[in-house]
Amino acid sequence: MPLWILYAIISMVFAGLTSVLAKYGLQNIHPDLGLGIRTTTIFFLIIIINLAGSTYKQLPLLTGKQTLLLVISGITTTLSWLFYYRAMKDGLVSYVAAIDKASIVITLLLSFLLLKEPATPKILIGGGLIFIGMIVLVWK
Repeated sequence: MPLWILYAIISMVFAGLTSVLAKYGLQNIHPDLGLGIRTTTIFFLIIIINLAGSTYKQLPLLTGKQTLLLVISGITTTLSWLFYYRAMKDGLVSYVAAIDKASIVITLLLSFLLLKEPATPKILIGGGLIFIGMIVLVWK
């Protein structure tokens, strides 16, 4: 098994835990406060990881374009998490998380259009099933 698949599986497990832990953690507080606590924790952990692994030494390798794209990615992540936490506060974790994960469909479309990744039948069928699953959840 390629290492990236193992990393993706580990990411999936932690993402699943994240949603349930967040739901419990948001009891009696505004979701923006909960997100602030989560984000602060992430910030300090990533600083420690970068300092311990000496990856900060790669800063001079960053181009202006890369920096801009990473900053924009940070902005879109912030917006995604902001609305995710607000939805999580009031909604059912099973629905909110499933709808959020349908972002895979957006990712697939952008990967085809912008990154020129191949749109194989396997990817199209999987993406279609994810989209249909989301429609089933939001259908009244």
